[in-house]
Amino acid sequence: MDEWVTSEAQLAAIYGEPCLASIKKEVDFLHPHYRRMIEASPFAILATVGPEGLDASPRGDEPGFVTVEDEHTLLMPDRRGNNRTDSLKNIVRDPRVGLLFLLPGLGETLRVNGTARISVDEALIQRFEMDGKLPRSVLVIHVETVFFQCARAIIRSKIWEQGSHVDKSKLPSVGTMLSDLSEC
Repeated sequence: MDEWVTSEAQLAAIYGEPCLASIKKEVDFLHPHYRRMIEASPFAILATVGPEGLDASPRGDEPGFVTVEDEHTLLMPDRRGNNRTDSLKNIVRDPRVGLLFLLPGLGETLRVNGTARISVDEALIQRFEMDGKLPRSVLVIHVETVFFQCARAIIRSKIWEQGSHVDKSKLPSVGTMLSDLSEC
C-alpha cells in the first residue's frame, strides 16, 4: 500500500530535514529559560508506557507545583485522586516518561523527556504539603531532553481564546457519563 508511511526514509522524503533552530533548542538539562517556564506552569501532561500500553495523565496545581531540584531533576508530587495509579504502575515497570507543560495564555509549550522513580521519602513528601495535605508520593524525574514547542498548535486550536470554549450544555455531564458507563 503506497499510502502508508512505514520508514524514516519516507518521512524524510515527505517532510525534509528539521530546521537548525528546532534542533538547537533541544538540550539535555534544564536551561534557566526552561526552568522559568516550568515554575510558571500550573498544568502538565505526564506520558508513560507500560506492558498494557500508553498512558497520558493530566497533572495540575498552583504554578510551580513541579519543582526544579537541579538542572537534571524535577520533582512532581502525586496528589490524591482516583487511585487508578495507571501512570505510577507504568513507571514501576518502565521508567521512561514525557511531560508536556502548558502555560495559560502562552502559545509555546515545554516538552521534557526522561526517566522517573517514585519516592515515598517522608522528608521529600513533607516538602509538598499543601493546605494541610500531603501527596502520597513524589515523582523524581531525571531529565534527558528538554525543548520548547512553537505556538502553532495552540494558535490553531484557539484553546486560550474565550470565544472558543466548549459549551458544557452540549456535552454529557460527568454524572451522566458515570451512570451510563456503569451499566456497561
